Amino acid sequence: MSDRQTSKLQQLAAKLRQSLGIVQKQDIQITDKILALSTNSSIRVGDDCAAIPDGDGYLLLAAEGIWHVLVESDPWFAGWCAVMVNVSDIAAMGGKATAVVDTIWTEDAAKATPLLEGMKAASLAYNVPIVGGHTNFKSAYNALSVAILGRANKLISSFEAQPGDLLAVAIDLRGEMHPQFPFWNAATKSNPDRLQADLNILPYLAERDLCQAGKDISMGGIVGTLLMLIEASNCGAVLDLDKIPRPLAIPLETWLLTFPSYGFIFSIFPDNVDVVEQQFHQRDINFAVVGEVKNNSQLWLESKAKSVLFWDWQKDKFLKH
Repeated sequence: MSDRQTSKLQQLAAKLRQSLGIVQKQDIQITDKILALSTNSSIRVGDDCAAIPDGDGYLLLAAEGIWHVLVESDPWFAGWCAVMVNVSDIAAMGGKATAVVDTIWTEDAAKATPLLEGMKAASLAYNVPIVGGHTNFKSAYNALSVAILGRANKLISSFEAQPGDLLAVAIDLRGEMHPQFPFWNAATKSNPDRLQADLNILPYLAERDLCQAGKDISMGGIVGTLLMLIEASNCGAVLDLDKIPRPLAIPLETWLLTFPSYGFIFSIFPDNVDVVEQQFHQRDINFAVVGEVKNNSQLWLESKAKSVLFWDWQKDKFLKH
């Protein structure tokens, strides 16, 4: 049984390494190399938003291009997601969203309509206005991207995880899996007041110095997002897969690659964990400690008392070149 469990864990790690969400994240290396983002700017690259010092706080600027397959197959949901994921990026850094702009290129107005309707619905639900952008309804293809501006008084950053911190996740499990894609939707049917109040937990934590490091769980899933966090912070981690909260009907492998509409991973000083947990539990959001930050460059996956090395970012660069 021991060898079988280790083999199963190794097979899972191999599948995760080859997943689209994780492979695509490595494209950032090419952009960084050409634009020299890491060396030519005082704004650190690797956070969910660009954090631009502004007075006694920060302007937060981010953008997302929406997966072309989703745009074609479920355009209303693609429009919703375009706003939602940007709002989540702002919250992940301890901020509050101010406004969004969009770039929409479609073959005709009919193709644009559901995309715009989905964006409008999310804009109203999250109370973040759409204030402009760029439109082309005579394109040879259909594409959507959204940029967002926000503000934070203090930051939850990708660069502040420290060895000895505990790793925790907060995920809203009151939803359902998208019928075609690995998206956990706990948003489109939710009350707007609840959506907004749930996001307000993040700036609350930042402004009270309860959490200095974290990210929103993105297309790389929990494992890919954690890998981005530890590389940015120049540290390692151990992730206990058995402790990750998930819907009972969803297999672990599927869940680890899923993009939740409300999902965050944090690196928290141990003395603050109980206070942070209380903030999420009082909003009925699942929260669990799932690992620990280590003083190395390795990400280890654990399950049923077995462990495998998933990645060593000093040897296999993930984001940096």
